[in-house]
Amino acid sequence: MLIRHRGHEPVVDPSAYVAPTATLAGRVRVGPRARVMYGAVLDAEDGAIEVGECSIICENAVLRGEVSLGDHVFAGPHATLLGCRVGRCAYLATGATVLQEAVVGAGAVVAIGAAVHAATVLADESFVPPNMIAVLDGLYAPGDPALPEAIKGVEFAKVAFGVEADWEDRIRRYERAAEVRSAQFGAHADDEIVG
Repeated sequence: MLIRHRGHEPVVDPSAYVAPTATLAGRVRVGPRARVMYGAVLDAEDGAIEVGECSIICENAVLRGEVSLGDHVFAGPHATLLGCRVGRCAYLATGATVLQEAVVGAGAVVAIGAAVHAATVLADESFVPPNMIAVLDGLYAPGDPALPEAIKGVEFAKVAFGVEADWEDRIRRYERAAEVRSAQFGAHADDEIVG
């Protein structure tokens, strides 16, 4: 389904394939020979999403905000890409997550269930092992006692939502983040289906 959002509608190259149950909203451009499979959601919000030539967006993947995928990128089933940039020939496996302002270098791999946290830059051809979390310059396993401090250093609420609140004040931080998201998602009330 193609949806006009904020006055912008998706543009799909004639050689690309978008499954009938995929949703593209707003300023989304799908390049030549790219494939967007069943249940995928590409929601540009107030940014733009660029899907490069021969890139594959698998089932139930979510791309939201300002997202740029180079050519020949593979985003596996249930991958989540939020406001990030992914270089050509990168491989994002099933359940991979890449957060706001992160950069995944060309040929890099984010393995099954792994995450690249906000503002983290992965070098070309680097590898994030299954279920690991890349945060700035480190790799962390879930439950690693150093992980919370590393995430605190990212200032995620500020990067993702423009919200400044003390790390320890989770209620205030998440209340403000929900307000930001509510306003962003509320803009969909005026969307129009175009195809």
